[in-house]
Amino acid sequence: MIDIKNKRIVVTGGAGFLGKHVVKKLEEKGCKDIFIPRSKDYNLIHEADIIRMLHDFKPQIIIHLAAVVGGIGANRENPGRFFYENIMMGTQLMEQSRLFGVEKFVAIGTICAYPKYTPVPFNEDEIWNGYPEETNAPYGLAKKMMLVQSQAYREQYGFNSIYLLPVNLYGPHDNFDPNSSHVIPALIKKCVEAVEKGDDNIEVWGTGAATREFLYVDDCAEAIVLATEKYEKSAPINIGAGREISIKDLVGILTELTGFVGEVIWDSTKPDGQPRRCLDTQKAEKEFGFKSKTDFEEGLKNTIQWYIENKEL
Repeated sequence: MIDIKNKRIVVTGGAGFLGKHVVKKLEEKGCKDIFIPRSKDYNLIHEADIIRMLHDFKPQIIIHLAAVVGGIGANRENPGRFFYENIMMGTQLMEQSRLFGVEKFVAIGTICAYPKYTPVPFNEDEIWNGYPEETNAPYGLAKKMMLVQSQAYREQYGFNSIYLLPVNLYGPHDNFDPNSSHVIPALIKKCVEAVEKGDDNIEVWGTGAATREFLYVDDCAEAIVLATEKYEKSAPINIGAGREISIKDLVGILTELTGFVGEVIWDSTKPDGQPRRCLDTQKAEKEFGFKSKTDFEEGLKNTIQWYIENKEL
């Protein structure tokens, strides 16, 4: 176990959705030397900026959350960009961290790395048994290369890196931009706006048949900090809640919680994405004692309330 309180920690993407919550958890643990490289100052796609960042902050631990990411629509429109920018960030950051002598590198992967038809619940041993779902494969594979790199670097150089696979996240500070948001914030925005405007219907992508697992962002942040302290292997670890819900049922809950009483129109010409997503989360509990705590509906209520209070900002 690492005592992280007195470590110099860089959190890439620390000003983002998940990053804000990770930084807060680190502060609650007593960490004082936390550094958040901002993209306007350090473009982590460029090697020179990574090297400058390492010399400026002199981190002992790096938690790499930064990613170029979005929902199905954004992935379909930007496959090349999502592949290139994510792979360049991850690969170069880990290599330069190794050369710099960083003590621990925490790589955050993605559920999109799993094969399209992974048996449910997804077990970490299944991660190489097929090609990812096509709409997000370039992003998923770019992030998956950090797993290969992590394992290769531990084997050859003894570099202490770990690889975590969070499921779909939701919660306060999420991205509600309709051009790039994921399903929960996109649906919350649609429902709240429909109620405010008095619209009698909303349109939702797909058939509603696909299932997803969702993890409250605060729970994910807790898992990342626990793993930073306690996990010392390169085998990938799922971070999730271990339960799935269909998009149709999710829409039903969100319409009820937001007070939208109109019709839901399903646009079946749009893709559902991966048919099912649900994780086997036993390894995270066994290896570093993580189990999600937040009730799903309670988390949704918190997210809706945050959006309503902050949407004009």
